[in-house]
Amino acid sequence: MSIYHYAATKMDGTPTSLEEYKGKTVLIVNVASRCGFTFQYADLQRLYERYNDRGFEILGFPCNQFADQEPGTDEEVHTFCTLNYNVTFPMFRKVKVRDEGAHPLFTYLAGSKPFEGFNMSHSVAKILTMLIHERHPEYMIGDSIKWNFTKFLIDPQGNVVKRFEATTDPLDMETEIEALLRNE
Repeated sequence: MSIYHYAATKMDGTPTSLEEYKGKTVLIVNVASRCGFTFQYADLQRLYERYNDRGFEILGFPCNQFADQEPGTDEEVHTFCTLNYNVTFPMFRKVKVRDEGAHPLFTYLAGSKPFEGFNMSHSVAKILTMLIHERHPEYMIGDSIKWNFTKFLIDPQGNVVKRFEATTDPLDMETEIEALLRNE
């Protein structure tokens, strides 16, 4: 099994098989416009610009499951990302990433790499952990996605190599991205 067994719909309504990204290193991220981690869009775009010509793709999937932090329409999300962060990497329509109705891709991703905890040295980690434990303790059960900006690094064969939680800043993943790009 790999990500190539899944499909999703791009923001413009184009149904897309993830097989389109075969042979590339891919980072799949569930994103939100009103999240404490929304600033990560800037570094995601930096990574995309830095490595895209070497076969690196970022696929953004807006999600409104965590504290209603992505309430807008797909058009509003697209406008927000373009105007505020000049996002040029592929963005897909809003999806659920956990629980009932979760997009099968995210069920596969979360099942492929277990939750290993948040980076507690991150400035937002303690607040996030407290928020989840107080409002949604069920989120901490199992390997499901815990919050927005959970990132999955995929190798050129479509396999999940690593899971990064919201508390991992995108530029802190460069070593792993470069290693995969060297091995292509």
